Amino acid sequence: MAENDAEQREAILKAEIARMKEHLERTTDIAHEPTPKGIRPTRAAVWVVAIVALAAVGLAFAAGWWPRNKRDTTVLAESRQSAGRLLTVNVIQAGRAPELMEIELPGSIQAVTEAPILARADGYLKRRLADIGDHVKSGQLLAEIEAPELDQQVAQARANLQQVMASQEQAGAALEQAKANEQLASISARRWGNLLAKGAVSRQENDVYQAQSQAHSANVRALERSLAAAKSNIEAAKANVARLDQMQLYRQVRAPFAGTITMRNVDTGALITAGQTLLFRVAQTGSLRTYINVPQNYAGAVRPGMKARLTVAGLPGRIFEGQVARTANALDAASRTLLTEVHVTQGVGALMPGMYCTVVLEAKRQSRPLIIPGDTLLIRPRGTTVVEVTPDHKVHYRRVLLGRDFGKSMEVLSGIEDGAWLVANPNDAVREGMQVNPVKLKPEETAGPRG
Repeated sequence: MAENDAEQREAILKAEIARMKEHLERTTDIAHEPTPKGIRPTRAAVWVVAIVALAAVGLAFAAGWWPRNKRDTTVLAESRQSAGRLLTVNVIQAGRAPELMEIELPGSIQAVTEAPILARADGYLKRRLADIGDHVKSGQLLAEIEAPELDQQVAQARANLQQVMASQEQAGAALEQAKANEQLASISARRWGNLLAKGAVSRQENDVYQAQSQAHSANVRALERSLAAAKSNIEAAKANVARLDQMQLYRQVRAPFAGTITMRNVDTGALITAGQTLLFRVAQTGSLRTYINVPQNYAGAVRPGMKARLTVAGLPGRIFEGQVARTANALDAASRTLLTEVHVTQGVGALMPGMYCTVVLEAKRQSRPLIIPGDTLLIRPRGTTVVEVTPDHKVHYRRVLLGRDFGKSMEVLSGIEDGAWLVANPNDAVREGMQVNPVKLKPEETAGPRG
């Protein structure tokens, strides 16, 4: 390459000298041309003109040749320097994912205990003593229902109870009379039997008294069962009265547990239908829960008792601690996810049921996958590849089989080994088999999937 540059400079110099000679000859020809009559230049003048022209040509040549020569020299030096310098590339080492991973999933906050309050008695709402947002205690009176028909039913049931009790007393008296008749008939039957044995009476007369004794015994047994039925009727009547008395208590609507009224559906004077009209909805907000759907890949790592962190977009910087209460122990056939319940206890009431939240679970990986940064991948027609730099600093293209996508990082199932150095952001200048100068970069820690 140096010999070619010297030949080029020599050719340029010869061309400049030829141009100078041609210019000098033109100047000499002009000096020998006939001058106007009366004017004859002297030989000294001709030589002066020639010398001046030659000097001008030399200066022009020097002004053009010197910068070009300097530039050529610089380019030649740089080309020689670059020929001995290797291409520098940034490399990142592939490694295993950390043992602990964070699973970030969305969830919706709910109250641990929440119940609708429906009426158990028909009537009209007489008074309403609670409204939405009120904190109530267990058993606190929330509303009263006016039910005059129920009062009449209670009075009727009590009267029926008295009637049944009177029937029981009547059955008892009849039983006492029947027992006395039975005793008399039994004595007469024994006496007539003795007389028959002595031959004092006929067999026909004896059979009549024996039959009467048996009839009175059967009548006693029937009256005993009638008395037992009367007692059962009394118990049924008492139970009916107790039921109606309890229904009377249902006219007073009370809170089933301590909590907050989250919905009020009626007002004073509203018609109430037992079992259908929703009056209130009460929820315990001191302890909350959220349900999350854990993907199948991480379902085996989720266990009851695991710690969890909850964050809410509307409460920046606040982290609420919770734990996994239970799991479904079965995957949903449609979504292939594990339903998981997470409980969180709050002290200041910042969380409310219905809030959207993000739940982060810290779990141990059952197997640590090989992770590479996403900027080391090349998508080619023949498949996804990475550029590996071997220990002797040579470049080799490797086809890889990818697994899960973690965002900034990817899981590699096959194609490279643990600890391989990969070129970050490879371009077309990196060719197969070329030797490079690798610069090691510190890889970013990949904590695992983020939801």
